[in-house]
Amino acid sequence: MFITLHGYQYSVYTRIVRMVLAARSIAYRYVEIDPFTETSDHARCGLHPFGRVQVIEEDGFVLYETAAICRYLDDVSGKVTLCAKAPRDRARMNQIIAITDNYGYWPMVRQVFSQGVFRVAEGGTPDNAEFEAGLATSRQVCHALEDIASGGEFLIGGGLSLADLHLGAMIAYFTAASEGQAMIATFPRLAAWWQVMRENPLLSETDPGLPNALRA
Repeated sequence: MFITLHGYQYSVYTRIVRMVLAARSIAYRYVEIDPFTETSDHARCGLHPFGRVQVIEEDGFVLYETAAICRYLDDVSGKVTLCAKAPRDRARMNQIIAITDNYGYWPMVRQVFSQGVFRVAEGGTPDNAEFEAGLATSRQVCHALEDIASGGEFLIGGGLSLADLHLGAMIAYFTAASEGQAMIATFPRLAAWWQVMRENPLLSETDPGLPNALRA
């Protein structure tokens, strides 16, 4: 199989798809799409009716939405799977992904990381009220994840799963802010998992970096 991935460099969801592609050793071509400036062009291409990323193409098959993409890539790439096999483990995996998407993405990424790290990297001024609101909500998310995490090196028993990759990309951004890093350290199960996950090559190999303003 050969995949074309349409994504945005700094998108946490593009990173998640890239992690799955790397984990499953799938070759792909990458096309950069900035949804903040190219939404109408992207939508006119017929790839995504809402002008968003990520989208994959394979022999005329077009698929969007990160969870669907990741499960498809895992399904078609061999017997070893990133999806938990036992029904309860699979349910827990799907629960963690849903919590991450529905409750974690906005405060952890769009508020804490975007305001406290990314905006600074671009040379802008963070919105401190947004940042603090993100931290408050993120603590609630961490409590929920702490209650269901396995306490080991993987979020659920049995090995690396899509839940680890999905949450791992989010926490990588969240802990780029020192306040996020400090918060994770107060949750023993999450901290134990993150200590292992942050060293996973899948994370380092897909690190999108930051805008040049911070590096100057």
